[in-house]
Amino acid sequence: MTFLFQTAPEGVMFILVLALFAASAMGDKFPSPVAKWLPVASGIVLAVSALGLCASGSLFEGAYRIDLLSQFFKLAIALGFCFVVVNTLKQPTLENAQRSDYYLFMGLSAWGLMLLASTVELVTLYLALELSSYALYVLIPIRGRTRESAEAGAKYILFGAAATALSLYGLSHIIAAQHTTYIADLMGKDWHFATNPEAVMGLTLFLCGMFYKLALFPFHFWCPDVYQGASNETAAFVATLPKLGAVIVLIRLAACLKPGLEITNCLAALALISMTFGNLCALAQKDLKRLLGFSSVAHAGYIVVGLVAGTPKGMAAAAFYSLAYVIMNMLCFWVVSRVASDGRNLELKDLNGLYKRNPYLAFSLAVGAFALVGLPPTIGFMGKLFLLTAAWDHGYDWLIIGLVINSAIAIYYYLSMVRHAYTEDDGPSVQPDTSVFSSAGAMVLATLALLLGIVPAFVFNIAVKAGEAMML
Repeated sequence: MTFLFQTAPEGVMFILVLALFAASAMGDKFPSPVAKWLPVASGIVLAVSALGLCASGSLFEGAYRIDLLSQFFKLAIALGFCFVVVNTLKQPTLENAQRSDYYLFMGLSAWGLMLLASTVELVTLYLALELSSYALYVLIPIRGRTRESAEAGAKYILFGAAATALSLYGLSHIIAAQHTTYIADLMGKDWHFATNPEAVMGLTLFLCGMFYKLALFPFHFWCPDVYQGASNETAAFVATLPKLGAVIVLIRLAACLKPGLEITNCLAALALISMTFGNLCALAQKDLKRLLGFSSVAHAGYIVVGLVAGTPKGMAAAAFYSLAYVIMNMLCFWVVSRVASDGRNLELKDLNGLYKRNPYLAFSLAVGAFALVGLPPTIGFMGKLFLLTAAWDHGYDWLIIGLVINSAIAIYYYLSMVRHAYTEDDGPSVQPDTSVFSSAGAMVLATLALLLGIVPAFVFNIAVKAGEAMML
């Protein structure tokens, strides 16, 4: 019974994946259409993940760890999966014959991410990462029969293969230099380039696979193209949940590092370049999904700020901001999916007059944009505040200044979304989804973004306790 309680979130998700596999294999012979029962099933996964927050333990010779950090991220993954499932119920570019397969691979990817959250051994970690990645290789091209979707799928596979090769090559050097693949043992090893260059190079290469998932510069090239080529609903999934998997791995590996090390300095430099490059490129975008793609490159840099601090509060700030990132982007992509009721890609001008056509979507878009900027009283503001306070006075004050400057730069393109929605009147001919489903989903996400911005202490304290327990 202890084992079942410890592995309840990933166990229930695995049962859901098996049900989706049966639905995919049986086709029309399956008792009920997937869309009717999957939202309820994803809600059950979310409830079980919340109940499993207090579970702890170690399994499989210490390679699989159940702790507060892993359970926090499993809850975040379950929350994101639940919203993604609901968001895809009205996906216009998905053929009915593909729905079971589509949800199967989405669930398989989420299950792989849950396994990744508890993995504390590098080989097992790599296998869990690839399990979550392979499903995305199938998901991304599913957008009818369009050239853009095929191009997005090919780019994601090719760049993913390159990042995987680098990670495996780095893993071989870590094993050769440190003689262990357990993260707990690696925390006590030497990571100075002067005395152990092979280990430093190996860890740097291994981290490339995480940088790819996170879309951190210079492994960001796939991001805007894949967002643009995939369907709006698929882009919402790719933009959120895989980032959580990358963040938890980086948090666990960052515990091996200390401020001032060569790898830590390299991470800090990449963070500054990533946030600057992402924001400057986003300024020139007209396509809304490409804009959000370059925005995610910038936010990858923000998250790394917490990692280079090397403290439990820094790890907690990175964890909290990754949750904030999921909620903020899910909110924006929900609005994009509802405004593009025919499944097309939106440009900024397509938001014109949205406050007249659907005031609930316009308000939710404004909340999402304000949160991504980092304005109070949103979750984005509290997330950045936690990052700033956690990383200040740890040798990277220049990085904090860069974060503040980049947040100021981002104001222009985020608030331009709000400007188009509220001050421009010549709206497009295609009308947004004005159903109760559309407005209710947007308002729930907007409320969550505001609520966690006003009272973030409960969630952040959980993240702090998780960071402190990991650093012991």
